[in-house]
Amino acid sequence: MPVSLPPGLPIIPEGPSEPLHAAAPAHPFPTQAFNMSPDEFEAAVRDALDSIPGKLAQAMDNVAVFIEDDYVPRPGEDPDTVLLGLYEGVPLTERDSWWDAGSLPDRITIFREPILEISGSREDVIHEVAVTVVHEIAHHFGIDDARLHELGWG
Repeated sequence: MPVSLPPGLPIIPEGPSEPLHAAAPAHPFPTQAFNMSPDEFEAAVRDALDSIPGKLAQAMDNVAVFIEDDYVPRPGEDPDTVLLGLYEGVPLTERDSWWDAGSLPDRITIFREPILEISGSREDVIHEVAVTVVHEIAHHFGIDDARLHELGWG
């Protein structure tokens, strides 16, 4: 079922004209990971969240955002799995009238180390954090990876 985007969600990412991908850097992998303190990284995530249009932020329901150092693959997953972000929960498009009864918040996790590893500068980190935050919030609204790639938010 096609999902219509809530008002205010940017359709085309700002920045370089090439598509942006949450799973890959906008530039070739740097030879050395960019060093950024956990506090600076948290500020970048906070800034990315603050840049979400107000109407869209108000439409988000029962979701919490966390920062962790790295994704640990679960049993049965490829041990080399690398994620920049992860959405865990029930998208708004799949919730029914009973969903609210005792449901835990949806969870968006942004992984610091993989983003730093693919970033060669502070600007790269800020860019990757912003793209990853938008990507994971889009999952909260029921937008799947295929559609995100079509929109340039892959």
